[in-house]
Amino acid sequence: MAESRTLTGIEKAAVFLRSLGEEDAAEVLRHMDPKEVQKVGATMATLSNVSRGEVQDVLTGFVTRVEEQTGFGIGSQDYVRSMLVNALGEDKAKNVLDKILSGGNTSGLDQLKWMDARGIYEVIKTEHPQIIAIVCSFLEPDQAAQVLGMFPDRDQANVLLRVATLEGVQPTALTELNMILEKQFSGNAGGQTATVGGEKTAADILNFIEGTVESAVMEKIKEAEPELGQKIEDLMFVFENLGDVDDRGLQTLMREVQTDQLLLALKGADENLKEKFFNNMSQRAAEMLRDDLEASGPVRVSDVEAAQKAILVTARDLADKGEIMLGGGGGEEFL
Repeated sequence: MAESRTLTGIEKAAVFLRSLGEEDAAEVLRHMDPKEVQKVGATMATLSNVSRGEVQDVLTGFVTRVEEQTGFGIGSQDYVRSMLVNALGEDKAKNVLDKILSGGNTSGLDQLKWMDARGIYEVIKTEHPQIIAIVCSFLEPDQAAQVLGMFPDRDQANVLLRVATLEGVQPTALTELNMILEKQFSGNAGGQTATVGGEKTAADILNFIEGTVESAVMEKIKEAEPELGQKIEDLMFVFENLGDVDDRGLQTLMREVQTDQLLLALKGADENLKEKFFNNMSQRAAEMLRDDLEASGPVRVSDVEAAQKAILVTARDLADKGEIMLGGGGGEEFL
């Protein structure tokens, strides 16, 4: 290779799995969730020109991390429950635990997570809006946003209002929902009440909806439920909120983002946010990016919004892994 490059986390995972061989890689993929499989699979299929040195670096890094691990963290559900309650409080812990532990009781919904948005839409498009809201609450926010985008505008606000006001799904309702889905999938429903939906779920879904559609949906929600609409809007994480991420977190994020994507996203950012990014780069990199921004011509607003949302997806993935904190590093301390 003429020039060394820094592989992203997903690229390192792809290199590692390709080095394992088909059978062993398949065994690892079985333990991943649908979104992870899709991302890693796509990267494995497109990654090219990987040097012997890069493979060696990835494998060495893997061995180093394995050597640092211990047997702690492999415990019973009681241990996980106690740990999460102590860390997050009863209410937040229950939401997390429902997602972790209810997999066997929501088999039909779990199967939907492996489908593309069009397939999910075809399954639920004729169902009652409350059923659609429950399904969207169980999906990943970006997946739910894609599904919602296929419904007429008037239906999107209706469904999101129902998502925001969901507090839980009773066992009988969950059983009925799984029976509906079992027309196309096999599975058994259980008796556990699942906590789904709520204002935060609605906000997370809206974060992934295309900008102009997002504005129209929010306007309709505020017309119908002004107070609820404001709560949802307050919970939404938008590109400008990256200004609240601490310097170390922003540097971690930039390592996972392509330069051309960041260039496009910053076209729509205010000066303070641009400076925040510049201050977390090397002087040379910041000067080059400034020059590129000044030299670049007009771009479509939709392209800028798409680049910003793509960076937000990366930011949320890093936050889910505990590698960065969205909302800044100040305030409450973490151990």
